[in-house]
Amino acid sequence: MGIHRSNLNPLLAACAAVLCLGGGAHASDARLDEMFEALRTAPPAEAARLGEDIRLRLSNSGSPSMNLLLKRGRDAMASGDADLAIELLGALTDHAPEFAEGWHARSVAYARAGLLGPAMDDLTRSLALDPRNFAAIYSLGALLEEVGLPDLAAEAYGRVVAIHPHFDDAGLALDRLKAEVSGTDL
Repeated sequence: MGIHRSNLNPLLAACAAVLCLGGGAHASDARLDEMFEALRTAPPAEAARLGEDIRLRLSNSGSPSMNLLLKRGRDAMASGDADLAIELLGALTDHAPEFAEGWHARSVAYARAGLLGPAMDDLTRSLALDPRNFAAIYSLGALLEEVGLPDLAAEAYGRVVAIHPHFDDAGLALDRLKAEVSGTDL
């Protein structure tokens, strides 16, 4: 699926903000900082455990009711009901707009529903709140591939590998895309 040229400039601006600038603030959490530091050099088995521990921490909003909305939204996605997932996760982002994982989860639901513009908007918001969320950056790479921007997708996957060298297939996707875009002007 391609993206209409009239939508390309805002999309590229959003990607530049997320990938190139990398900005955004994340909550100060010394333990989480230590976990991210250890993740970069951990062997594969330890990295898998650390990555899951980080994802669990990032999925905790601090509010039981917001955590329940996240769980129900994810359950709706798992059962194939993207519309319900979008509704539940929309309530989450409305009530907890500073919770980065709520925006990431809703972006996945939007993407599954074929709503790529809103998915990109939510990913941009999620990564502005927490630029280290390797799962959200991986989602960004997948979305960029979907809209036909392999060079930017490769940048996203490269950022994932820099944070979590053993995350899913990020390294394989990066290698594949580097081969695909080599020989093209980036």
